[in-house]
Amino acid sequence: MSRITRRGFSVVALGAASSLLGTGAAAGEGGPAGAGQGEGEAEGDGGRVGERHRRGCGLRGMWLATVANRDWPSAPGLDPARQQDELLAHLDTAAERRLNTVFFQVRPTADALWPSPYEPWAQYLTGEQGKHPGWDPLGFAVREAHRRGLALHAWCNPYRVANHTDPTRLVPYHPARRHPEWVLPYGGKLYYNPGLPEVRRFVQDAMLDAVRRYPVDGLHFDDYFYPYPVAGRTFDDDAAYAAYGADFPDRGDWRRHNVNLLIRETRRRVAALGRRVRFGVSPFAVWRNRATDPRGSDTRAGVQTYDDLYADTRRWVREGWLDYIVPQVYWHLGFAAADYAELVPWWSRTVSGTGVDLHIGEALYKAGDPAQPPAWQDPAELSRHLTFARDFPQVGGHVFFSAKEVAEDRSGAMARVVRDHYGGGARP
Repeated sequence: MSRITRRGFSVVALGAASSLLGTGAAAGEGGPAGAGQGEGEAEGDGGRVGERHRRGCGLRGMWLATVANRDWPSAPGLDPARQQDELLAHLDTAAERRLNTVFFQVRPTADALWPSPYEPWAQYLTGEQGKHPGWDPLGFAVREAHRRGLALHAWCNPYRVANHTDPTRLVPYHPARRHPEWVLPYGGKLYYNPGLPEVRRFVQDAMLDAVRRYPVDGLHFDDYFYPYPVAGRTFDDDAAYAAYGADFPDRGDWRRHNVNLLIRETRRRVAALGRRVRFGVSPFAVWRNRATDPRGSDTRAGVQTYDDLYADTRRWVREGWLDYIVPQVYWHLGFAAADYAELVPWWSRTVSGTGVDLHIGEALYKAGDPAQPPAWQDPAELSRHLTFARDFPQVGGHVFFSAKEVAEDRSGAMARVVRDHYGGGARP
């Protein structure tokens, strides 16, 4: 079963994620341009990260999702005091579980959880897009997270506009209505077109507004770039390809170029802010299957980020365009199509020598879910993940999806992780 698309997660996306793994491999587009490096060159960086991990100072994180009111707020339209109480409860839980970092989803669908000059207030706060909630959730969250010794990363979804295809449901002043040429419907959702330079600049401006205005510790993207493929549907970017794709041998290479520009330019703009802000991405964990590309993982995923989301995640790491990467390794040890024990070593080799930090995304939401395979009924499965990853010094921490499960912990899997691995506090 797959991940779940992070982290811009809707409940529907979570339920459909299992279709992303199959026995087939998507057609290859050719290898990335990033140069490979040998294992021996990783020793210095790997040893440094491993030392930090052994001291118990690695990243211990959770995603706090707001799309579709997944984690918070529990329902739209709650009064500000109730929303604040619920948010504080999530932060308190993170501290009690001895975590040190929260990835707070502040731009779930081309909207904002702060008074943005670019986009409307998110509907998940009040039930009405554009309506002021009466307080500043991002400012409050940063302040209260820091009071608890927690780092807070502003988690954004770059291109998703809406979880429906009707532009008239957006507020009249929404950028997608003022610029209808920017928007494409696909698979029951609206997306900004990544192939338009003006779109790429706008979404960067909108996201970086949060980083400029608040002392967040990081800017974080989830796994949605070009949308996950939907059978029988076409992402109709013909006009943009005709206008901007002439220098590329095929559309796939052009689409990857567009996403590469988003990542590279965002990294540069974050670095230019003049203060320490980490930039990272949490992609679907399979870059390419080995059957498609010999540099890929020994997996049999039906979706590959390089071929299907046009996200060349391996190149981003090898080129140093990220500060950290959090692949969503949302499968159990021994899972035939995408084994945790295959993907953690693959990502460890990929980050070796690059200076990019590696943290592993963990599927806490699967623990104890009766719809999941037997491995997930064992409360010790996640703890075994952390035990396994400890043998790879490049792994600098783990992030759990998501806050609701960190709090509920229906099977005791999170408590087991804390007991087995988080015996002491962890400074961000």
